[in-house]
Amino acid sequence: MLAAARSSPSLLRTCFSCLNQPAKSPINAVVRSGGSLLQLRSLATETERVPNEVSAALARTANLFKTYKPITPGIRHLRRPLNPHLYAGRPVRLLTVPLRKTGGRNHHGHLVSRHIGGGHKQRIRIIDFMRTTPGVQDVVRIEYDPGRSAHIALLCARDKGKDGGRKWSYVLATEGMRAGQTVESFRMGVPDGLVPGFVNVKKTKKSSKSNDVLDNETSAALASGLLRARTIKPGNVLPLGLIPVGTIIHCVALKPDGPAILVRSAGTFAQVMAHEASGRYSQVRLQSGEVRKILQDCPATIGKVSNPLWKNRSLGKAGRSRWLGRRPSVRGMAMNACDHPHGGGRGKSKGNKHPRSVWGWLTKGKRTRKPGPKGPKNSNKMVIKERPRGIERRSN
Repeated sequence: MLAAARSSPSLLRTCFSCLNQPAKSPINAVVRSGGSLLQLRSLATETERVPNEVSAALARTANLFKTYKPITPGIRHLRRPLNPHLYAGRPVRLLTVPLRKTGGRNHHGHLVSRHIGGGHKQRIRIIDFMRTTPGVQDVVRIEYDPGRSAHIALLCARDKGKDGGRKWSYVLATEGMRAGQTVESFRMGVPDGLVPGFVNVKKTKKSSKSNDVLDNETSAALASGLLRARTIKPGNVLPLGLIPVGTIIHCVALKPDGPAILVRSAGTFAQVMAHEASGRYSQVRLQSGEVRKILQDCPATIGKVSNPLWKNRSLGKAGRSRWLGRRPSVRGMAMNACDHPHGGGRGKSKGNKHPRSVWGWLTKGKRTRKPGPKGPKNSNKMVIKERPRGIERRSN
């Protein structure tokens, strides 16, 4: 009976009539059009399979990456992070410049950087690493940047007196940042009236007597607590001296008037470890594990860099590396003796040589640079603790 119902032309006409006629409920539409019990069961099953909010919340960890049905070898292993919040349109052309490719060669035509060449045509997004614009800025959207691993956010200043490039800017998006949020930059200082009673402790000590210092420090401590509650938000920029110990930060500058140059890759973060009693330096633990001193007047952004799942992606095929401008890398043992220390010989052998680079540098265990206290005098005296290496790194 079911086979006859499937092959009958009346059932086919019923299905088309259900698609053409609008109805408030699909079950009522089937009953009204005289459909079979098989249709009613299929529609009821589809309605039951719709996940509710609880099941969606429990299953969100399984939907971190987008995979594809392996109908071709190139997409069998392709895996991309899911980012439905990214803007699908083009960037603001005013904030972009064309990328002029060199193929890894300098002005003499000599190859100075290997494995570079080709790739898709791109435009460089101009990122504001200074963050000198004061006041509240609205996050318009989150965009993809082909020139970096992290996502970028388009900001719009609320100051009506600004236009063009002074009103719109790109910054590195903080993890969890979405369109509609607001960020502020306190790099140029805390504006008057933001927090009542806030005074600079350094200036107070210099300009007041010893009896007034305690009262000023007490009021300054209370005002500092209010200031932190007002300013310590993801995406805001503050000097390191105003950031409490233990806060996660990124985009750290090494000069008070310089751009952010540390901790800018996707998913990376640093942490404020301590503020020295002298009031000049703060100790910051970087992503590598290195602890170094940085001036307290240097700015930093609150939060972690966006797109932390970037490192777990899989390109799936060699062609996607070529689209990104990466040329193939050849093994040293596959070269001739004149091209690599591992080259030449009969068969796959490097002649019992220690692993070396194409320039002859030892690549496993040998330190070619000695930063920090163990290096040359005053080479990097700001490093308090070097990054872990060897057994110390593997144990962590």
